[in-house]
Amino acid sequence: MSIYDIGLDKNAANYAALTPTSFVERCAEIYGDLPAVIHSARRYTWAQTRDRSARLASGLKALGIQRSSTVSVMLTNTPEMIEAHYAVPALGAVLNTLNVRLDAALLAWQMAHCEASVLITDSEFEPVVREALQLLKTQHQRDITVIDVCDSEFTGSHKKLGSQTYESFIAAHAPIASLVGISDEWDAIAVSYTSGTTGDPKGVVTHHRGAYLNAVNNAVTWSLPKFARYLWTLPMFHCNGWCFPWTVALVGGTHICLRRVEAPAMIAAFRDHKANHYCAAPIVHNLLIAAHASDPTAFQGITHAIKGMVAAASPPASMIEGMAKMGFDITHVYGLTEVYGPASVCAKRQSWADENLSEQTRLNGRQGVRYELQAGMTVMNPETMQEVPADGETMGEIMFRGNITMRGYLKNPQATRKAFEGGWFHSGDLAVMEPDRYVKIKDRSKDIIISGGENISSIEVEDALYRHSAVLACAVVAKQDEKWGEVPLAFVECKPSVSVSAEELIAHCKSLLASYKVPREIRFAAIPKTSTGKIQKYALRQSIGK
Repeated sequence: MSIYDIGLDKNAANYAALTPTSFVERCAEIYGDLPAVIHSARRYTWAQTRDRSARLASGLKALGIQRSSTVSVMLTNTPEMIEAHYAVPALGAVLNTLNVRLDAALLAWQMAHCEASVLITDSEFEPVVREALQLLKTQHQRDITVIDVCDSEFTGSHKKLGSQTYESFIAAHAPIASLVGISDEWDAIAVSYTSGTTGDPKGVVTHHRGAYLNAVNNAVTWSLPKFARYLWTLPMFHCNGWCFPWTVALVGGTHICLRRVEAPAMIAAFRDHKANHYCAAPIVHNLLIAAHASDPTAFQGITHAIKGMVAAASPPASMIEGMAKMGFDITHVYGLTEVYGPASVCAKRQSWADENLSEQTRLNGRQGVRYELQAGMTVMNPETMQEVPADGETMGEIMFRGNITMRGYLKNPQATRKAFEGGWFHSGDLAVMEPDRYVKIKDRSKDIIISGGENISSIEVEDALYRHSAVLACAVVAKQDEKWGEVPLAFVECKPSVSVSAEELIAHCKSLLASYKVPREIRFAAIPKTSTGKIQKYALRQSIGK
């Protein structure tokens, strides 16, 4: 024991567990009168947002929600989704944001797997959620308390699934004293489901420390100014909105909500609400490029600078170039659900501004370098666990380590051990390291297709195709798409003397899969295989476009 170990212990005066809900408390204390949320006619200050979140937390506590309880939410980018990101972690509970594009069976499976006790759901999704709740009860023997959100911006029928609406629920409870309620920053803050190599969903468990640090990362990496006006085009159900619900609170900014991500609504938010930052998959940026091409006058009245982040599939060069021509400043980030969303950035150098537009596009199209508060990111040979040379040619696997890495996969110790082999998180993405040590993805070892920012397991789609009696063999690969980034392309080999049309197979898949997972194209061909019968997907990828 050294002299520095005697009488110098942690105590309440010199140590506090890191939690991103602390940003909300500080923001309400200092900037309580400033705008926190804009959702059409609904407006809330930071004091009001803090109060609503604290009332939600109080109500959930009355329902028995406590440390390690799970609360699922089926919500779009509305004030209620923001408040859930503040209220649920305040209790030490775990937030499970459900993908609103999923089918009933998968929604039920996820809620059962994470043992959710409460579901907060928007009335728009009543039909699929009603079916999911029935499956949850009959197949998984679980009951769940339902709270209905009747958003003023949803113009359809507000059919209710529970006994109380969100507004009446929070109005009935006095706010809890503080949104900072955890004592251990290693506590789980969220569980988010992602497709794995086998097609089975994996529950990615993240913690308060990581969410806090990545919220700070977002601000530092992007040079996000105080009082930024952030437009919600990125779904908050995706990796907890890349931790931006907490980042906006950190800088005292304004959440500008969008129920529907459409070019006219985005342009109106830029012009009318002075939105100056947004994050999105390439498809959303392309919406703006297309709108500008068809009617440049639509952008009149927007005089301030706008910054965007892009991730998901490697953004097409045409997208980066198109946004640059419009005067938008785009930052390219890369990551996975397992690293809280973005954990690396194509950090721009001042010297790049001297390059021609084509070279700037190439430089900005790389996955880049680790976030400031991520301890490590490199490209390694997964067999030897040695870093590949920075020659831009030698392929390896992107790996991360540090505080901005998940705790592991829920109820899946085998997958967790495999993901962390050798003391690094294995991303499954194959890449090279260029001479300036910037990383560039070359392929995906996990055969995951990223379409519109959403992961699609090729194996899951293949399983659906194999359930058709006419299919002898099939393989699904990613096909580049200007709108979606990537879409599923299926190669199908039929059984002898059996025929089926592409339309019939697509309809078959639609009956089994969420719509965004259904192949956009079916090609009938003999499936190339090795001598041991393994399908050679690389050969199929090479044939695309021929």
